[in-house]
Amino acid sequence: EGDPLPPLPDGCFALVPLVESTERLVRVIREFKPHVLTTYDENGGYPHPDHIRTHQVSMAAYEAAADYRLYPDAGEPWSVSKLYYNHGFIRQRMQLIQDEFEKRGEEGPFAKWLKDWDPELDVVADRITTRIECSKYFAQRDDALLAHATQIDPKGAFFRTPIEWQQRLWPTEEYELARSRVPVTLPEDDLFAGIDP
Repeated sequence: EGDPLPPLPDGCFALVPLVESTERLVRVIREFKPHVLTTYDENGGYPHPDHIRTHQVSMAAYEAAADYRLYPDAGEPWSVSKLYYNHGFIRQRMQLIQDEFEKRGEEGPFAKWLKDWDPELDVVADRITTRIECSKYFAQRDDALLAHATQIDPKGAFFRTPIEWQQRLWPTEEYELARSRVPVTLPEDDLFAGIDP
């Protein structure tokens, strides 16, 4: 609901040829030289066509940026050390927030999501390898989301929970280490763990 369903509209990211978007990201990676790349998982976090394309482009660019044979005009090759999937749709997190609303006699934002979601089948939670304590940055995170005016409803479910509650109930962001070119020890609490400065 609210997302474009096939046929996709002209000009949407999901319809841009993969090779074109990959070349553009390879160029950025080679210029910026990041040690870590984060992206959506293969389902796009949820199956939004542009999110799925973001995953495809990120995976292709992670490999291509390190390969001197690919996109030779896009700069000197650069190997990103680690690639993570960011995970936000975690049932336990949503349940904690929903319970907090109910304790206060308010209607929570996640009731319809949780109603048919078996607590024993939180596939995403089982994939998490890395938890980052970052609650002091939640306001900046929300500001960044709100900057996507055509994508995010400022009065929607994602913004109904006060930041103070989120900081107290679930002060971390969760990731899944999907690729690494450096040795790692799991679980992690730092996306840069194992990377020499």
